Amino acid sequence: MSVDEYDLVVIGTGPAGQKAAIAAAKAGKRVAIVDRAVMIGGVSVHTGTIPSKTIREAIFQLAGLAVKALYGNGFRSRSISVQDVASRVSIIVERETEVVRAQLTRNGIVIYQGDALFLDPHTVEVHGQGTSVKGEKILVACGTRPAHSPEIPFDNHRIVDTDHLQAMGGLPKEIIVVGAGVVGLEYASFMAVLGADVTLIDQRPTVIEFVDRQIVEALSYHLRQLGVTFRLAEKVTHVGIDPVRDRVFADLESGKKIQADALVYAVGRQANGDQLGLDAAGLTADSRGRLKVNQFFQTDIPHIYAAGDVIGFPALASTSMEQGRLAACHMFGIPFEHTPDLFPYGIYTIPEISMIGPTEETLTANKIPYEVGIARYSQLAKSMMLGDETGMLKLLFDPGTHKLLGVHALGQRATEIIHIGQAVLFYGGSVEYFRDIVFNYPTLAEAYKVAAFDGLNKL
Repeated sequence: MSVDEYDLVVIGTGPAGQKAAIAAAKAGKRVAIVDRAVMIGGVSVHTGTIPSKTIREAIFQLAGLAVKALYGNGFRSRSISVQDVASRVSIIVERETEVVRAQLTRNGIVIYQGDALFLDPHTVEVHGQGTSVKGEKILVACGTRPAHSPEIPFDNHRIVDTDHLQAMGGLPKEIIVVGAGVVGLEYASFMAVLGADVTLIDQRPTVIEFVDRQIVEALSYHLRQLGVTFRLAEKVTHVGIDPVRDRVFADLESGKKIQADALVYAVGRQANGDQLGLDAAGLTADSRGRLKVNQFFQTDIPHIYAAGDVIGFPALASTSMEQGRLAACHMFGIPFEHTPDLFPYGIYTIPEISMIGPTEETLTANKIPYEVGIARYSQLAKSMMLGDETGMLKLLFDPGTHKLLGVHALGQRATEIIHIGQAVLFYGGSVEYFRDIVFNYPTLAEAYKVAAFDGLNKL
């Protein structure tokens, strides 16, 4: 078996792996990257971020949500098939795969296609190619897959995980979603917008606990208006198909039986670290396949780093990109700045959520005084034009210095406008900036001015 040597070997071509490989290559390092042939671009491109967000945008357009602003609730969009959405997804995935491949090739990164398996702490076998690669440094960025439970009889048709939604063949009239985390909420909202009756089940009493409670309550209210039924603090004990009624059912620990046409299991992700033969590298993953790292993304073996979903929360494409870049910078002594407290979060439900900085609950727990300024989309001309009057922008700031502390948004384009607040937070600015600056009119961005006036008027 031939062995090729490099300064850096990266396992995984997702967001973390891409950015690490490119950062090292631009620093003049010899870089190899290993991934399965069908997964160039990683889970982000093929089954995660890009497909789910493409589905969201396709649904938003095909369901005519913006058009309803003109025609009212009497507007009826044409019937939307799974094929309508799937065809759009396949086009975007194909294009993004080639974009990633071209970026890696353009930077002189050698791509090895096959499953990666550690032979020793410096050597990785590319399974199926008869080749091994040896790296002075190694980055594990192998991503995740949907977590499975032995109690769930997946048939990839009516009882599916989030990677096999297309296998259902069409949109069921009634559907159960097990798991009210980020992914479960996103898909529940998509299916509700398309007209399905959705029952969302989670054993936790609250959903997405790291998000501002007022924002979550507003999202929950909106989803209920769309026909989503929440079954929180409920544990699923058994799932099956009733052969008499030909219906999927979920038995709950409380004694309830929920029935529907199909079930989507969206309870967490399993990191692929358990598929790499980590023992040969001297590493051990936890029960979810995740690797423990320090603030520089080093594992217990100093020359082996890990980044992206394989290290756990927040497991977002955007944060994974930065983790990969920072890992490469640290391993090769490239100067960098790290601002972990200023990572934005985007949750692509309908309506979408975005946030940066602490929540009210976090500030209260840490005994940090704050004031709140709120702008509701119903106050903005632009939101009325877009047909979204359910959203809101919330600013948290110090009542003494007026320094901005956090920004939380719900509604159309929330993940875009959050970056205005991000810039002000980074430079330590105050809410007076939003009060005094001139925003284009009409825009959603002017919500910052409305929220600033609202908060300052309370002082």
